[in-house]
Amino acid sequence: MAHPPELRTQALHCLLLTDPAAKTAAVAALAQAWHAGACTLATDTVLAEPADIPGRPSRPALVPPRLLGRRSMATVEGRAMLVHALAHIEFNAVNLALDAVWRFGGMPAAYYADWLRVAAEEAAHFALLAAHLRTLGYEYGDFPGHDSLWEMVAKTSGDALARMALVPRTMEARGLDAIPPLRAKLAQAGDVEAARILDILLRDEVGHVEIGNRWYFYLCAGSGLEPCATYDALTVQYKAPVLKGPFNVDARRRAGFTEAELARFERDPIAGGRLSHACD
Repeated sequence: MAHPPELRTQALHCLLLTDPAAKTAAVAALAQAWHAGACTLATDTVLAEPADIPGRPSRPALVPPRLLGRRSMATVEGRAMLVHALAHIEFNAVNLALDAVWRFGGMPAAYYADWLRVAAEEAAHFALLAAHLRTLGYEYGDFPGHDSLWEMVAKTSGDALARMALVPRTMEARGLDAIPPLRAKLAQAGDVEAARILDILLRDEVGHVEIGNRWYFYLCAGSGLEPCATYDALTVQYKAPVLKGPFNVDARRRAGFTEAELARFERDPIAGGRLSHACD
């Protein structure tokens, strides 16, 4: 009799897949198997890191963010460039969630269930955006993308606390701020379907950032660390991006940011405001 699949091993397998359609399908199947009780979980198993991580297609070409070009909402191509950029972020988010599942052993079972949920939802987001991109006459890979999100994933590969602090609650949380104005631009340009998809993204991203916040505070508590001071130190140690307003304070509140952090955001709500630390 075959042994049931092990969750973290299967997450690593999904992470290594290079074809986006195959990856999203495999993640959906893994999530279904987990919820059906058809997977085991070995939290303390140490898995060796493959050399070809993460699995990605040969396109899009990866370039510095400043070389991505302008995205005019007045043209189909400009709207497609924006949808493509969002699809690229979601594809990388699938990879980062899978990496959180397989890489960090010794966590409670709920941690792995949470990050598998994130991977499945990000995969669904990517599928929605890729399908909409096709209606605009383009495919994922037709425009370049940047690698900032995965660069921070790689930098924090040796520290679960730093990963939770600087990926979901720093870099992904920027989506909470960015999605509403992007949605407004797409809706104003008449792209009702893209606006609908962004509504789904914002709804789910609140939950994803909340998961990052929850496990960050869990790890801080387990090590006797003060969360705000620890976050400040980690942003310096890992050279995390400086945060700029405007900030979606309501969404950040629902995503589990502390009142001290929210007070910082509310004191600096306008575009151009800069926060080098989470709280004072």
